Amino acid sequence: MQHSEKTATAAGGMARALLLPLALIIALFFFWGAAASLNDILIKQFKKAFELSDLQAGLVQSAFYLGYFIFALPAAMFMRRYSYKAAVVLGLLLYAAGAFLFYPAAQVHTYGFFLLALFVIASGLAFLETSANSLVIALGPAQGAARRLNLAQAFNPLGAMTGVMIGSHFIFSGVEYSAQDLAAMAPVARQTYFAAESAAVQVPYVVIGLVVVVWAMMIAMVKFPVPPEQPAAAKASSLSHLGGLLRTRGFMFAVVAQFFYVGAQVGIWSYLIRYFQDVVPNTPEKTAAGFLTLSLVLFMAGRFLGSLALRRVGATQLLATFAFLDLVLCVVAVVLPGRIGLYALVIASLFMSVMFPTIFVLGLEGLDEDRRKLGASMMVMAIIGGGLLTALMGWVSDMAGIHWAIAVPAACFLVILAFALRASRAAA
Repeated sequence: MQHSEKTATAAGGMARALLLPLALIIALFFFWGAAASLNDILIKQFKKAFELSDLQAGLVQSAFYLGYFIFALPAAMFMRRYSYKAAVVLGLLLYAAGAFLFYPAAQVHTYGFFLLALFVIASGLAFLETSANSLVIALGPAQGAARRLNLAQAFNPLGAMTGVMIGSHFIFSGVEYSAQDLAAMAPVARQTYFAAESAAVQVPYVVIGLVVVVWAMMIAMVKFPVPPEQPAAAKASSLSHLGGLLRTRGFMFAVVAQFFYVGAQVGIWSYLIRYFQDVVPNTPEKTAAGFLTLSLVLFMAGRFLGSLALRRVGATQLLATFAFLDLVLCVVAVVLPGRIGLYALVIASLFMSVMFPTIFVLGLEGLDEDRRKLGASMMVMAIIGGGLLTALMGWVSDMAGIHWAIAVPAACFLVILAFALRASRAAA
């Protein structure tokens, strides 16, 4: 009896000790959601400020997700050498540094400087995502990992909505000129307009940088629980597991599926405003941004609903169903450009909601702690799909029209459907 009471007391104390660290980690999902969704605003903003084509504007996502790709493995190595907490603090400091670079980039009005700033932000986010996703999986029973990660990632779209609201209220000026209007302007007036649109990002990003620095200081001062680790000998040989991971077909298919999922998600959100203004001419940018916010509301709702659905439905079945529905919705957006196609793209966000965490968990299923860390970093590397496929969508849009660009995410959802069906057969 006394033993049971001591056990219960210890468990209660551990739960209280986890409360603050857990809240601080969950907030990270909010932070990187805001950073990623602001890119969708920046694509439209830089298109105005620098007179860019769709392909050139899409380089915002290419620079951003290149940072993820390059720093994902270094983040995993840093995390193994030091700790989850150290990786989180370093990631936040890099995030803040990139945000602060927006100020001088606007001062010199150079698009390449902005792309560098986005690359630095994303390098920090690579540390955050690799460590936070792994922490959520490690701190709890394996059978509940998909539900836990879906629930934690529900705060990601909340951050994304906040990012869009910040962008639409504090970055978008509401002043838009056609190519003919700009050509008719005096050179000085035109340059003044471009400089003002570029400078609109300065204050929001400086404020974001300050908030992130404060959060890094809070995490640095709080004691975090240490997840169970493997012996030092296993750690020293952990890189030897990379070859084994590359030969694991189920895991590698998950990495491929994640590549195409992120490409689809980022591409749809990046060009939603552009699609709206193309198929419904003369739509103000702030109105179009409202539909992006609605997409994110549906995405967040889908995360919570998906977390509940996973209590009754298998992860592979839910993923397959949602991938098929998104495939159909993207085809509708291609063949019926207009309000019907627009609504289809908005609704697609509801079904995209569970894909990232579900693919992530299915890919890491059955891996030991050391391989899980390497696997998590490779999953984060797959986020480069958001940069490459968004640029491809921009090229298709420039060549054939924005509605044809939606064929790219349609193909992505077909790959995800194939992965889900294979994973379902493997689990049977």
